[in-house]
Amino acid sequence: MRSTSIEPELKHEVSQLLDAYVQCIDDDDLERWPDFFTENCLYKVIPRENHEIGMPTAIMWCDSQGMLQDRITALRHANIYQVQWYRHITSNPVISTEDGDTIKVQSNYAVFKTCNDGESTVYNVGRYVDLLVRENGVLKFKERVVIYDTHRITTLMVIPI
Repeated sequence: MRSTSIEPELKHEVSQLLDAYVQCIDDDDLERWPDFFTENCLYKVIPRENHEIGMPTAIMWCDSQGMLQDRITALRHANIYQVQWYRHITSNPVISTEDGDTIKVQSNYAVFKTCNDGESTVYNVGRYVDLLVRENGVLKFKERVVIYDTHRITTLMVIPI
């Protein structure tokens, strides 16, 4: 069912979820990151070219909340990488459908990265394509597909986008 009119309350609730998600990452509160997703979920970061031709190869692919938690555990305890901080800028979300059970949302993002040398650069740019559901009355990501336009990723991508 195609929605012609989205309720302002839903728009606000979706915006709050998207804002809290990027704030969690930007504040390095990554242990909370998996809580934004349902138990059985999909989180993938994929180049635009691969997405457009239907090639499933992604640089990050997690299909459960447990895999998301493992990713953060590895980031904190196993991966060795340069200290870096993200700062997201996101567009207003566009809600394309809402059928009572699922909400399809798209928004654009730009991520700036600052390393311990203090220099900030544009790290990654693209769009989020989301499928949201309610779990115990709370909106969560059933799917978050990060489709990035950036052709070259300058460092190991260990922090979620």
